[in-house]
Amino acid sequence: MEENETNPPSAAEPELSIEKWVYGGDGLGRLEGRAVLVPFTLPGETVRVSILRKKPGLLEAALREVLAPAPERVKPDCPVFGRCGGCQYQHAAYEAQIAWKRDVLREALRRIGKLEPPEDIGIIPSPPWGYRNRTQLHLADGRIGYLEAGTHRLCPVDRCPISSPRINEALRALRGLMGSARFPRFVRSLELFTNESQVQLNVLRTQRPVARSFFEWCAEQIPGAAEGSLEYPAAGFLYRVSHQSFFQVNRYLIDPLIECALGEAQGETALDLYAGVGLFSLPLSRRFHSVTAVESSAAAARDLEFNTARAGLELTAVRSPVERFLGNLEIGPDFALADPPRSGLGKVVVRELLRLAPRCVVIVSCDPSTLARDVAPLIAGGYRIDRLTLVDLFPQTYHIETVVRLRSG
Repeated sequence: MEENETNPPSAAEPELSIEKWVYGGDGLGRLEGRAVLVPFTLPGETVRVSILRKKPGLLEAALREVLAPAPERVKPDCPVFGRCGGCQYQHAAYEAQIAWKRDVLREALRRIGKLEPPEDIGIIPSPPWGYRNRTQLHLADGRIGYLEAGTHRLCPVDRCPISSPRINEALRALRGLMGSARFPRFVRSLELFTNESQVQLNVLRTQRPVARSFFEWCAEQIPGAAEGSLEYPAAGFLYRVSHQSFFQVNRYLIDPLIECALGEAQGETALDLYAGVGLFSLPLSRRFHSVTAVESSAAAARDLEFNTARAGLELTAVRSPVERFLGNLEIGPDFALADPPRSGLGKVVVRELLRLAPRCVVIVSCDPSTLARDVAPLIAGGYRIDRLTLVDLFPQTYHIETVVRLRSG
């Protein structure tokens, strides 16, 4: 077989032992000296697999049979687990999930960052079910659901066990509305976001513009569907979150995430980079004399300005790419917090942080690989890891949220 060629499952189904989880949701085993990635397996299990693809030094396989299950294996709660692409870990007990995620984080720091992580990595767990306040749904042929793993095929769903009660209520309402001739068949994907009182309804992909009357019609059964923004309470503040603005998705861990990121921080000056609607900026303003929040998204920056004004805070909101803002800054702050996108800080922002030399830098990361890449040069430039915490915002999935606090000297 040529490298990267895709194989149908063959009669020869080798057995192997799963050594560990890797970032992305698969278990890793070895066959004839080559790494084998197998989804829906657990460390310590013996499994039979079919080899699907061969790549240089790597095989991708499908699980055929669990010959010796790990004690942490449990029955998945969702009837479409393994088909739907939303979850990867429902077959593992929750306590095992977060322990193995911590191992994945350690390995990323060692392998990519060439760093030795601290012995003590804190964990902030989540209720494992019903936590998501935001979800994206796909529509096709009069059905609604998620996409099958690694495909564009629809996986219809009646409910989603990791989504909040209000999200599931809205899903049921949408399934009913889709039976009406009034429902626009040209809509291909939707997003639901809720504060458990109202539900924001966003059309993400459509073949034709959607009339406002559609949202008003949906609002008859989904309160909030016709509103342009949602009011979300967190950390003693009320945040306006508009259609195109980002907000954290775990309804249980928003306040703990803020507390973890800010810790005991206080002083004269602080920066909140990639500030969004001000989730960290507003609490920071109660701890620091001067706070500057930087956000490039126009929608989020408008929400940030609105939320700041409504809270009556003296906070400077700057609408700018972080790279440009830092490049024009001459004096560094006492404290800098960054909650970047999945791509991480990048070389330019890391370089500017080293130049400005805040005494404390906190990074809130949703990808351990980019976190390792960003932290390594900061440590080489004189910072040290003061605290590392895994905040499990995404139970039942491979996603890892990490808060790292770095101090100079």
